[in-house]
Amino acid sequence: MPAYVIADVRITDSVAYERYKALTPNAIAKNGGRFLSRGGQTEVLEGGWQPGRVVILEFSDYAAAKAFYDSPEYREAREARKDAADFKMIVVDGL
Repeated sequence: MPAYVIADVRITDSVAYERYKALTPNAIAKNGGRFLSRGGQTEVLEGGWQPGRVVILEFSDYAAAKAFYDSPEYREAREARKDAADFKMIVVDGL
């Protein structure tokens, strides 16, 4: 069953965030993932959520999504974004 990583991002340093963006595609690909959404227009349909940049990744399963997050490549990317953005991120099983 596929799994999805969903992030709500508030960029605080756009220059530093570009380094993070450059590092993530390799980490995602190495773990069999792909981007479904990488920013773009959002609109709140219900509730008080005010999303920033929304990113959705798809992986073959929950274990692959977790392997991506824990990978050395993504740890490097997370370190690069440390002062560049505020992240809220989840992993969820798909159908």
